[in-house]
Amino acid sequence: MCKNHKQKFLHKFAEFEESTVIYMHKRELQTAFSTRQYMYSKDFEIYYYNDLPLQAVSAHTHNYYEFYFFLEGNVDIYVDGKPHHIKSGDFLLIPPEVEHYPVFLDNTTPYRRFILWISTDYCNRLFQASFDYGYLMQYVITTHQYLFSNDVLSFNQLQSQIFSLIEEVKGSRFGKDAQVSLQVNSLILHLNRMIYERNHTTGCTQAKDLPNALCDFINDHLAEDLSLERLEKEFYVNKYYISHTFKDNFGLSLHQYITKKRLHACKDAILSGASISNTFVMYGFQDYSSFFRAFKKEYGISPKEYRDITTLT
Repeated sequence: MCKNHKQKFLHKFAEFEESTVIYMHKRELQTAFSTRQYMYSKDFEIYYYNDLPLQAVSAHTHNYYEFYFFLEGNVDIYVDGKPHHIKSGDFLLIPPEVEHYPVFLDNTTPYRRFILWISTDYCNRLFQASFDYGYLMQYVITTHQYLFSNDVLSFNQLQSQIFSLIEEVKGSRFGKDAQVSLQVNSLILHLNRMIYERNHTTGCTQAKDLPNALCDFINDHLAEDLSLERLEKEFYVNKYYISHTFKDNFGLSLHQYITKKRLHACKDAILSGASISNTFVMYGFQDYSSFFRAFKKEYGISPKEYRDITTLT
């Protein structure tokens, strides 16, 4: 490798090293499961569990909020007396004093999930800072809808945030306490925003200016046709006007933006263990060669090199 190429590689590696190190050490980020149903911390606790053999957990309640993010397993979760058959990417929010418990449907499938516990006092402090932090909690309490499903892109983004938070919790870097609080708050706000926007889709496009509405549409339809002709039909606006308006507002072309968002989604999927051959098709690339060229141009290395780096143990 020539000197310039080596420097470029090292520079690109450094750019994403911090965001991928959590995936290099997934095993170190796991916690041995305990049936304990009380908090040691007064504010929040987060865990990454990967169990086999499985331990039965009896019906229980607790005095804090539980965010449950499901990764893998064959299990029903009973909440408030009702079963929820969950699939990868689902998350549950269980408010205080609501009874819940798992029922395993087989004893051979590993049971992987993230668990985030947050005290009511901490939530109340967030609500005082902004009511936006409390939308999801109030929605669950009033509707008794506890289960929320996600597409692959949305859940990959959540996984990235959660793994980063767990790594910070288990680390000892300067400013750890402040950084952990920031990341917890960011995660809670992200979940609130996600569910709020799902529940308020009617009329949203009309209320937004065109460039921001375009961004939202693109983010929600990365796997689909996003040609100017498609966007013209969706927004009832001339495709040339769409192109010029987007470039004037964001400083890059619509095609560049779409490519960057698709590459970022592919990167998150690869970090989460998805196969490269499935990933590029999933997020709208027509063939591997165009995906390969775009990925290498954006990140300085090939998708395979990126995968190999992020799966080191």
